[in-house]
Amino acid sequence: MGIPIVQADAFTGEPFGGNPAAVCVLTAAREEHWMAKVAMEMNLSETAFLHPEADGYRLRWFTPAVEVDLCGHATLATAHVLWSEGHLSASSPAKFYTKSGLLTCVKAGDWIEMDFPAKLEEAAAAPAQLAEALGAELKYVGRNQFDYLVEVADEATVRALNPAHHLLKQLPVRGVIATAAGSGEFDFVSRFFAPGSGIDEDPVTGSAHCALAPYWAKKLGKTEMTGFQASARGGVVRVRLDGDRVVLGGQAVTTLRGELLV
Repeated sequence: MGIPIVQADAFTGEPFGGNPAAVCVLTAAREEHWMAKVAMEMNLSETAFLHPEADGYRLRWFTPAVEVDLCGHATLATAHVLWSEGHLSASSPAKFYTKSGLLTCVKAGDWIEMDFPAKLEEAAAAPAQLAEALGAELKYVGRNQFDYLVEVADEATVRALNPAHHLLKQLPVRGVIATAAGSGEFDFVSRFFAPGSGIDEDPVTGSAHCALAPYWAKKLGKTEMTGFQASARGGVVRVRLDGDRVVLGGQAVTTLRGELLV
């Protein structure tokens, strides 16, 4: 009997949009090197592994290259899989024990809401190669425990970025969030580049919105906003600032079910 594995697209209501993640629901913990090899085999931006613990699940996330401390889209995909595959009833919250503490997800109609920690940035000096790597003028540069957050001129600039990933890879951070105010239905737009973590561009990044939400809340004077991550696949993230927490809202769809035979 193989180990079930499900692939779901997160932060989208349509198949083949948003950010794909593989989800492996285990009956017990597995070796770290095994999870790393499975993530490399799946070759998605994240593969999530979870097993029952206390009143919820122990959850870990792996890129094809490294384990990460916080991942929004794979958490969203995992909660979706737990409900859609019958592991949890729709009325039960999904509780995850992670390297970033307790994360809770609840269903809100066709959407899923995730309670995550806010990741405040502070103004920082721009590394010498950052503007060159992005190929754009930097209006603001901040840094939190994970990433650089960079504001550029406008939405068109964000969408047109064509970074030099070999330069970004040299930065001592997980990744770089590029953002600007939205010009239409979205309050802000963003893209996320993480070549140092094995992902040149992540399609939709929930954890980046833990920094984007408080950043744009201060600038726009709002606590509830809608962001669009303007990657080739694209994805919509609703955010609500609640003290030192950020509620991230998104949709997810299952695209593949299979078995790991090893």
